[in-house]
Amino acid sequence: MADHPHPHHRRATFVRWVRKTHGWFGLWGALLGLIFGTSGIWLNHRAVLKLPPMSQQRINAQLALPDPAPATAAEMAVWLQTALGLDRPANSMRVEPAKVAAWVPKDKLSAPGDVAQSLALMQPEHWIFNFGGPNAIVQADYWHGNRSVGVTTTSNGFIATLTNLHKGVGMSLAWILLIDTLAGSLIFLSLSGVILWVQTSRRRLVGLVIFGTSIALTLGLTMTRL
Repeated sequence: MADHPHPHHRRATFVRWVRKTHGWFGLWGALLGLIFGTSGIWLNHRAVLKLPPMSQQRINAQLALPDPAPATAAEMAVWLQTALGLDRPANSMRVEPAKVAAWVPKDKLSAPGDVAQSLALMQPEHWIFNFGGPNAIVQADYWHGNRSVGVTTTSNGFIATLTNLHKGVGMSLAWILLIDTLAGSLIFLSLSGVILWVQTSRRRLVGLVIFGTSIALTLGLTMTRL
């Protein structure tokens, strides 16, 4: 009969595997962790510590539509990309349907009137397009029936670009999936860190106090804001 590995050897092999994997996962997320840590500190403390504002330059303009104007939001997105000289299509496109204007009194809604009056109470369809990336964002705003499109271009400095990377503003699906791998790595690093501590540390009581205090503080601060 073959000899079974001693439990001590199995435990040592498992600890070595966890330690090695812990190190590789940490190496994979090192740069991303640095970016997210730096931008996270900035976002958390920019008001309390009176940090200098994020450098941004905003330009508003009106862009005349061709004749005939694009008939659909999809056609408008393609035309805007060409007219603005952008190298990428719109990151997002939102169409808000026509609805009764917010300023119309309720008694006007039930009062009889002709078709022209009813149309005058309606807010036209609203199209919103977002282009660009974390360093520069272009938003186009169009009310159906207008002869021009409002365009707002926001150019970001270094810190503002970092915070947009943190929030995924203007980033592609590939970046989102990459950040998902970082999130998964953080989950594994947290679990493997606890496993390594349990398997290798002899100061169990001190560790349990630190771990329990961290959990209680996190849950307490979270519950006070819910």
